[in-house]
Parts: sequence; structure tokens; C-alpha cells
Amino acid sequence: MKSYFTCRHAGLKERERECSVTMIRGAVGLMVVAAVGVSMAACGATPSGLPAQAMYNQFNRDWQYWMAQHPELAVSLGVPGGEGRWTDYSAGAIATRATYVRESLERLKFVDRTTLGEADQLNYDLYRQMLETAVEGLDLQNDAVPIKGVTARNLMMPMNQMEGMQQDIPRTIALMPTQSSAHLANIVARLRGIPAVVDQTIMLMRQGIVEKMTPPRIVLRDLPGQVLAQVVEDPLSSPMLAAFATRPSGVSGSEWPGLVEQASAAYRQQVAVAFRRMHAFLVDEYIPACRESIGANALPKGEALYQYNAKWHTTTAKTPKEIHEIGLAEVARIRAEMEKVIAQTGYPNRFGDFVRFLRTDRRFYYTDANALVIGYRDVAKRADPELAKLFGRLPATPYGVIRMPDAVAPSQTTAYYEPGSLMAGRPGYMFANTYKLDARPKYEMEALTLHEAVPGHHLQIAIAQELTGLPEFRKHSSYTAYVEGWALYAERLGEQMGFYKDPYSRFGQLTYEMWRAVRLVVDTGLHSMGWSRQQAIDFFLTNTAKTQQDITVEVDRYIVWPGQALGYKMGEITFRDLRTSAETQLGATFDIRSFHDEVLASGAVPLDVVEARVKAWIERAKVR
Repeated sequence: MKSYFTCRHAGLKERERECSVTMIRGAVGLMVVAAVGVSMAACGATPSGLPAQAMYNQFNRDWQYWMAQHPELAVSLGVPGGEGRWTDYSAGAIATRATYVRESLERLKFVDRTTLGEADQLNYDLYRQMLETAVEGLDLQNDAVPIKGVTARNLMMPMNQMEGMQQDIPRTIALMPTQSSAHLANIVARLRGIPAVVDQTIMLMRQGIVEKMTPPRIVLRDLPGQVLAQVVEDPLSSPMLAAFATRPSGVSGSEWPGLVEQASAAYRQQVAVAFRRMHAFLVDEYIPACRESIGANALPKGEALYQYNAKWHTTTAKTPKEIHEIGLAEVARIRAEMEKVIAQTGYPNRFGDFVRFLRTDRRFYYTDANALVIGYRDVAKRADPELAKLFGRLPATPYGVIRMPDAVAPSQTTAYYEPGSLMAGRPGYMFANTYKLDARPKYEMEALTLHEAVPGHHLQIAIAQELTGLPEFRKHSSYTAYVEGWALYAERLGEQMGFYKDPYSRFGQLTYEMWRAVRLVVDTGLHSMGWSRQQAIDFFLTNTAKTQQDITVEVDRYIVWPGQALGYKMGEITFRDLRTSAETQLGATFDIRSFHDEVLASGAVPLDVVEARVKAWIERAKVR
């Protein structure tokens, strides 16, 4: 990555001069910093010299801008402001964001990196990389969001079975504060704004049809049902109006009836009508026009899009073919481990027969949805006290395990994690899928809980959010290879935490590791090697004990999220290799708690940054 450029654009130079000097020292700067709520002191940073001041000022100003542009993201992070609004996806707003991110990159180039301290050079490098990646994505029709996750969904394909307004709307409303009349009024305002969200989404999808940028038709089979599931006869039975079921203590009895009526009227007259309009559009116009092809390479600029996604999600420059070969090697290695476990069970050493036994024997499945959720909670509770043996620092943000919303469960994976926010007083949650209980085997539950909750996603993300001394974008960065690679590495820690004592549970852990190795093969196969959907499903069935339901959902996920699935195993391999290197070099002096604390101390970063940090930590440990 190049570190410094001189920009000769006079207009940008003038704006940067105003920003770098006036905003820090003048009243305008104080107002901007106060508005974003993240001054340099709040970031825990004390930059010395004008270049560092200009850089931190830009971090603050850009953070404020993106929180205002994407109020749903602000709500999820607990950042106040914009509570009654939705992201504007009009053509003008999209163009304005694209211009802003390009100019933001040019502004950053005015900062002389060579004058910064080591920590600030890393902040500079990471932010510049995010901006450059976001600008590159504009040419691939991505929205400009250089915060949290750069590769935001493609503007021309804003909905699929995994994501879109049918999930964003209820999720965002569920995260909104509900304690006061002002909070409830914000919810009403958001309900009234839903028709605009629907109409803008339809506009983008129609444009996608024209430009031949659509998801494959076959993966959208559940999408109309997801949309229609948001429409109910009684408004107060909608999850979107859950805040109006019981009067909060902060709302007076005189205000309460009016707020309930406003919410109910907004639902009947605007929300339900808008969702029905989207349903009709999907069934009558959109899905029939979607493509038959599967791979991203069939899209306009498809090969470039896949290379872009693969590079971002893995934070490496490895080609799809190289990643494919790594996947095949990992599949062979893990398969050998699985054969050993099969032998331990006393079952005849035939992999295919053993897998069929696991998929069909009723002893491995719950028959009650609540019992399944309670089972996950039991694993989580047993994991909690073991963390002190492996980590010197633990997060303050609590977490829970709850049931996944029924409307999205059929097309979702077995579980997912949603971060909490100490700022908003909200815990993190692991959402467990209770759809088709005969597809949710007990032997996978330990590995899955360790991945989604602790020591996986919740522990890593909550610690990052609570770090001091970092600008806000660092606390919320979401590099797939780091975040998902850590969570997969965390599954392996189960052995040291007293899990996987049962050979079937150990096989389940290996199944989950195999699942991520298979992803390297299948994702690259689908999007760069011409694999069919059935070919991908068959490879999954041959090499894992995952159920048919899970496998089908997973393959369809890879189809609409090209490249995202590559980050898990590529990241885990890096974490695993770094630990092995540290153990080998430090021997008896290796401290697992210090190692983990060092890995987590920087928040999510590219894999080469993790490698450099750990290597430096090893050298320091050698001389103690």
C-alpha cells in the first residue's frame, strides 16, 4: 500500500486546509467533534502535531457523516441521532455518498504519513485501505460505506434470501430504544418512512434488471414469503410494534393511547400496504426476470467483482485457484481426523454410512424448539467460566441466546450473532434457528455456540467495541478473515474448555471445521470455475455430516454472497499457525492468555497486521 500522495486539486486542498486547522481549534471544529460524540480525547488518542490532528479530525468527521447517512447502522452501534430515518437510496443520495468517499480519500492523502507515530501510521494505513477499497467498489456498483464492512451489498441487488429490507426493517426497529414517548415517536416515524424504503428498493431492482445485475432466480424462492410474513391483520401482533404492547414506565398514561393509535395507523395504512406492494413486485416482475446462471462470473464485470470480494474478505492477494487448492488440502486433512473419530465410536469405518446414521438417528435431534434453545444456553453457560483460563481480558457487555425470528428462519443458517452496545444498554445475542428441528443435530451445538457466542463472536466483537485508544472506525471494523477466522479458531478452543468429550460432539466440531474448508472449494468452484449448484451440494454431502437443509441453505448463501465464505478458513489457518509458531518459539514460557489478549488488542484488522503484531509479541516475550 502506498503511504502518501500529493493531491493538486485546488478545491480539495482548500477544504483540507480548512478542516485540518480550523476544525480542531475553532468553534466549528468543536461543534463537529461534539456532534459526532467522539473527540480525540474520547478516542483515547492524543495525537501530536498537525498531521495527526488533521487525520483524527477526518476520522471524526467521516464517522459522523456515515452514521448520519446510514442511521440503521447507527442504531445497531448505539450512536444517537437519526432514529426516525432510513438510509436514503435515491439516485441523488447515492451519488452524493460516492462523491464524499472519493473526496475523503483525497483529503486523507494530504496527511504526511511519515510524520506520524507508529500507532497512527497503522490507523492511517487501515483507513486509507478502507477508503481505497470503497472507491474501487463504486465501479462495481457497490454503495459507498467505508465503515464496519466495506463491501456493502451491491446497489443493483439489494434483496435476496439472506438480506434486504425485509430483514433490515424489523431488525432495526427491534434495536431502537423504547423507554420514552420520544423513543416511541421515533418508531412511528420509521414506520411511516417504510413506503419510501420499499419504493427506492424497487427502483434499484428495476435498474438491476435493465443492467442484468440480478441474483439467480433459484435462490429467491423463499423471498416473497419472507416479505409477506411481515404483513399481519392485527398491527399490534407485528414484531415491528412490539414496543407498543405494554406501556413503558417512561410514557405517561395520557400519551400512551395516542402513540399506540399512531403506530397502528402507520402499520395499517403504510407498512402493510408497502410490504404487499413489494411482494407483488417480486412475484410478478422481479423473480421472473432474474438470471438462470449461478456464478458471479456471469454478471457484468463478474470476474472483477469476485476478485474484489475475495481480496476483501480474505485480506490476502491469493487467487481463487490458490484458495481452491488450500481448501482441497484442508478437506483431506480434516477427513483423516474424522475417520479416527469414527473408529473411536466403534462404528464400522465407512464414512458415508456413519454420516447417514448421524443425519437420521432421532437420538441426535430435539423434538421441541424451546428445548433446543435451552440446550444452546446450557453450552454457553458452561463456556463462560472457562474463559478466565484462556483470556486475561473479558468484555463487560453481556450476551444471551434467543430464538431466530420465524419469518427468516427457513432461509437462514443454523445460528447467527448480533452485536450488542454498551452505549445503548443492549446485550449481544446469539440467534438460534428452530426451523426444521430434524436439521439441527445436537452434536453440532457445542462448536456452534463457541463460534457465535464465547469465545467466538461475542467475546471478540465486544472486546473490540470496548477498546480505548482507538478511533471509532477501528472498534467496529469487520474484516471477515479476522472476525470469522477468530470465531472458527474459537471452536477449536473447546478442547481446552472441557467440550467435545463425547466422540459425536468431537465429530460435530470436525464437521464444522470441514464445513469451512468445503467453503473454500465450493465458493471458488461456483464463482470462478463453472460449478453448478448441484455440484456444490454434492461436494458438501460427500464430505460433511451437515443435513440436506443446512447444505442447501449454505450453498445458496455462497451464491448470493460471492467471496464472503472464504474468510473463515483463511483466517482460522492464520490464527492457528501463529499460535503454533508462538508455542514453538517460546516453549514453556508461552502464555495462552497473553497470546489471546495480544491477538484481540487491536480490534479486527487484516491478517498481515495480526501476523506482524504476534511476531513482535513473540520477540518481546523472548527477552522477558
